[in-house]
Amino acid sequence: MAYTDIDDPSAYFTTTLWTGDGTSSGRSITNSANAGNFQPDWLWIKPRTGTNATHHQLYDSSRGVSKSLRSSADAAEIASSAYGHVSAYDTNGFTSIAGSNNNENLNENSSTFVSWQWKANGGTTSSNTDGSITSTVQANTTAGFSIVTYTGTGSNATIGHGLGAVPDMVIVKNRTASDNWGVQLANALGNTNALRLNNTDAYGGSDGALWWNDTSPTSTTISIGTRNEVNQNTKNYVMYCFKNIQGYSKIGKYIGNGSNEGTFVYTGFKPAWVMVKGTSSGREWFMFDGTRDTFNPFNKYVKAESNDAEASSNFGDFCSNGFKVRSDGASYNASGETFIYMAFAEHPFVSSEGVPTTAR
Repeated sequence: MAYTDIDDPSAYFTTTLWTGDGTSSGRSITNSANAGNFQPDWLWIKPRTGTNATHHQLYDSSRGVSKSLRSSADAAEIASSAYGHVSAYDTNGFTSIAGSNNNENLNENSSTFVSWQWKANGGTTSSNTDGSITSTVQANTTAGFSIVTYTGTGSNATIGHGLGAVPDMVIVKNRTASDNWGVQLANALGNTNALRLNNTDAYGGSDGALWWNDTSPTSTTISIGTRNEVNQNTKNYVMYCFKNIQGYSKIGKYIGNGSNEGTFVYTGFKPAWVMVKGTSSGREWFMFDGTRDTFNPFNKYVKAESNDAEASSNFGDFCSNGFKVRSDGASYNASGETFIYMAFAEHPFVSSEGVPTTAR
């Protein structure tokens, strides 16, 4: 049985829930109750309920506080006091500020929220000259995660990512213009096109040269083409890079079978969080976690490309060594269709000492 590289996944990833109390001053959201006691470097926040349809908000410590991107829109980075925002990355969570615009309120009274948090390098960045464009990187090679910022040139280029290994997933956003998010999974889908995090488009194969210069990532760089989404001249970008880490994270693909006894996906750990998307047109980005749902089957979801409130639909089971799809629905189990997934661990299946762990 495979050993894990990380015995305690909550040292690098955790999920936190809270209910808004309506106060407009800073609200400390602590993650210690979930065992993950670290300063987050990437925050992905979604209001689950509320009086308004509310966007996902993504923050990171490389870009700093109060600068939000929305996975559910192609909008440029927002940094306005009229919007609710994150004002600090704390030692065991973060501080949220409620804004006057309810569509971006992180503390609406009685509304419920979820935050997924990843640890990189505590906000410490360094200049990276591995690529033809100098990037600014904070990397956590143990957890296989780096945050990269750079300025586009409009010409084919390479970007240093700092992982020291080939990334399995790259997510990139133009910060200074309204453009789609680009997602590359070169190991799972190849380097000939991109998925778009903010919509339900299919994965194609006709314009890879414009996205990634028809080139897969290396252990040091990611290739980018000339599309505005990844490399518009003088525009600023952020890129999130992920490498599979045994027993902690897994990015890959599975084939749907159209049955309520769906595909079992081996990850080597019990998932704490899973995101799934089909590669055909119209397939949403479904996001599940083991904090909103505490027992099988897992059915509470939000969609990365949508500002809809949380909803429920039977997805499947989180198992000690992977997840089992238990729906015959096309959204995540259409027969013969390729689905990509991204998962992070609650418990590794086998500890670093070769001892099977006990998943709750």
